[in-house]
Amino acid sequence: MWVQMTVNTVLFDSRNNSYIVVLKDDTGKKLLPIWIGASEGNSIALAMSNVKAARPLTHDLLVNIFDRLDVEIARVVISDLIDNTFYASLYLLQNGKEFHIDSRPSDAIAVAIRIGAPVFVEEEVLAKQDATTLDTWMKNLGEGGGTEYNA
Repeated sequence: MWVQMTVNTVLFDSRNNSYIVVLKDDTGKKLLPIWIGASEGNSIALAMSNVKAARPLTHDLLVNIFDRLDVEIARVVISDLIDNTFYASLYLLQNGKEFHIDSRPSDAIAVAIRIGAPVFVEEEVLAKQDATTLDTWMKNLGEGGGTEYNA
């Protein structure tokens, strides 16, 4: 079963020089932090801030290609977590047929934000997140400092 989530915030973790995209469910009780690369973090933060680059970024290019080919992005699903690596898929519709393409979660989320597609997470993925680990992570991040980009 899938749980619909939204991008709550994008954080810059200065200790690791990486970004963390934080997904949250409608109740606010379930959080899912995903560590992502700098370019994807910047792309998500720009899209969340409605900032348009002078020239299309890679995720803008993907959206433009899908649009030109009459492909609808139906949803994004974060489908698995194996050895601290998240897996995702873009679910696409073309000519009444649905298919999916494997993707890194960061790329899928960056595309979804641009077009307003829903983001879902498999319940099993959420279950793999230990609440104690999340609490420790949040506390450490607060102590280490960081830059936050809210939705």
